[in-house]
Amino acid sequence: MKINDYDLDIVVQGFPGKSVCHGGLGWSSVVLLRAHGRIALVDTGGFSMRTMLIKRFAERGLKPADITDLLLTHSHHDHSVNWTMFPKARIVIGADELAWSLKVPWGETPVPELYMRELNTWPTLHTAAEGEEVFPGITAHLAPGHTPGCLVFVLHAGEHDVIFSGDAAKNRAELVSGTTDMTYDAAVSRASIDAIWALWRKRPSNIVVPGHDVPMVLEDGKPKYIGKREAAITAWYGDDMETTTLFKLTV
Repeated sequence: MKINDYDLDIVVQGFPGKSVCHGGLGWSSVVLLRAHGRIALVDTGGFSMRTMLIKRFAERGLKPADITDLLLTHSHHDHSVNWTMFPKARIVIGADELAWSLKVPWGETPVPELYMRELNTWPTLHTAAEGEEVFPGITAHLAPGHTPGCLVFVLHAGEHDVIFSGDAAKNRAELVSGTTDMTYDAAVSRASIDAIWALWRKRPSNIVVPGHDVPMVLEDGKPKYIGKREAAITAWYGDDMETTTLFKLTV
């Protein structure tokens, strides 16, 4: 997707679902941005995405070492744990978010405790403040609720803005209903979603990229998906490795 001087590429499409009996899926959005001679990644996905990310970077003529800027919406493992894949990147996370993540009880939350502890002393770490420009044309905005220091990133690109809502608003259902699946305070999350809507409505062609859903625009005031959802699972239910069953997770 070309937006003025920015090339925006959904490397991994987020999915708005959770497992019934195996914990969270953690299928989060991973977005590549090229502009001003730099290459940014918004969030990293989880461990299960590592091989796929390397493959998809290679398809785009890139290696992980080519990423110059890594923008983390928050510290949960499915958005942050792969920061170690990008040794040369300037790594941005909210100052409040990192401070909170270092204090959570170990073994009780989705925060990858050891990875956050290591990130805290990483030489290319940058902790962002409210309203700060963290990449040319991109500002960071505090959107607490899912976690205390969740950031929403806003790309200001001429006639369009692109709003990376992370898990402050994970999917269309949360945006429309104003209620959230995972929050420490429902009222705080609702206020953050209201703030995302205010950003979204500023221009009729603005785009929202949620943490766990397909990008959207507003059409007659209602969210409309951009592009086709891609999600499926294959399973080995047969007696050999060649026999698989495909489950499509699309509507």
